[in-house]
Amino acid sequence: MLLTIDIGTSSFKSALWDFEGRRHSFYSVPLFCNDIKHETDPAYWLQAFNESCAKLKPLDCVQAVVISGNGPSLVPVLGEPVYKNEGLYVPAENARLWLDRRAEKYQDEVTDVMQGFVDASFFLPKILYIKNEENELYKKTKFFLGCPEYLAYALTGMACTVIPCDGFERWFWNDSALDNLNLDNEKFPCFIRPGDKFGELTPQAAMMFGFKKNVPVISGGPDFFAAILGSGVTKQGQACDRTGSSEGINLCTGKYVSDKRLMSYSHPVKPFWNLSGIINTTGKAIDWVCGLLQIDKFDDFIALAQKSKLGSGGLVFLPYLAGERAPIWDPLLRSCWQGISLSSGRSEFANSVLEGIGFAIRDVITAMNDTGNNVMQLHVTGGLAGCGALNQIKADITGIQVQEGEQKEAELLGLAIIGSCFLGRFSSYQEASCAMYCIEKQYEPDFKNKTLYDELFEKYLSLGKV
Repeated sequence: MLLTIDIGTSSFKSALWDFEGRRHSFYSVPLFCNDIKHETDPAYWLQAFNESCAKLKPLDCVQAVVISGNGPSLVPVLGEPVYKNEGLYVPAENARLWLDRRAEKYQDEVTDVMQGFVDASFFLPKILYIKNEENELYKKTKFFLGCPEYLAYALTGMACTVIPCDGFERWFWNDSALDNLNLDNEKFPCFIRPGDKFGELTPQAAMMFGFKKNVPVISGGPDFFAAILGSGVTKQGQACDRTGSSEGINLCTGKYVSDKRLMSYSHPVKPFWNLSGIINTTGKAIDWVCGLLQIDKFDDFIALAQKSKLGSGGLVFLPYLAGERAPIWDPLLRSCWQGISLSSGRSEFANSVLEGIGFAIRDVITAMNDTGNNVMQLHVTGGLAGCGALNQIKADITGIQVQEGEQKEAELLGLAIIGSCFLGRFSSYQEASCAMYCIEKQYEPDFKNKTLYDELFEKYLSLGKV
């Protein structure tokens, strides 16, 4: 059996799998963060691990633990792991989550040093901010770790940084950059890759949670890496649509692409490349409008949205609640509704948010198509993957078939794929993904709606330029 763990922004998910891709148990713990400062206490992740192990027992059959998590989120770690009666503990300051942009004034300096654009949300700008603005914290910090690396450190006592793949180097650091920025090398752990071993569970951790001895803890990489494999995206033209608080579109391409609107780096399946665009606040936009409309349940929100006609009566929503990344890369952009009239009701406002998500995805896909790498199929994963109404909107707006897998939490399935390969059960990620990924539903575009959505998409684009 394999224990897989994915640390999201809003939930900590874990599952036990066999080597045929069957999920035997699943548990999710809600997480809490400060939506103003975009911080969270990383102790929540350790508490969630403690709780998950209690629910997923027995764990003495687990042959490997595989971990992924959100990012780029930064944890200033202050000391060694401690094993207490109540569970794991590692002294650390609050994690600065991937939405944190307070380091924007250091973005250009890091970009110059790394010789390529580095957004303020990535690691080096955040660390440079801490050094210059919170120097006492910088001096106290033993290691700067990412989100999944923090949990792995607690379990193994080994500090490592996971660099996902070739082409990702400039979003991390190198010795020359650390020297130029006057940062201390010893605070930056060595690099490993997805599929590498962090280490083995410490004897204390194994005894505390009921694991057998010497269980390896494996890097699953960042959440997008695992999701690509768990969503069955192993061929050119297939794209993973990773839903959640944000939304990541990852297209399998045959070659590296240089386009400032997008990110390009190696695909988990060789020799392909991954062309990526991240949309900041899609699931977050739904949460926000549910609060605005005083709707407690997601299903009630979808039911309300479905009372609206297609096109939401001409109401168009820009989902830029925290600026936008791909393909615009403007942290100052903000959301708006355009086209409000006397006929705009609660259902139109709700549906326009779903359609706004669809337009944001189409914007990213259009940029991808512009590079000559056409998106032929969209494989949805994550928290919103099982929402048929939203999947159909995505198909209609993009004109692309949307495929929904049996396992909605593709990150966890992808981690099982990585763990299975580490243990020698499959010869390659592609072989394992093809064996373990199964389709549940497909959504075909309804081309009757093409003219309407083409017009509204042009309106959407024009609003983003105002």
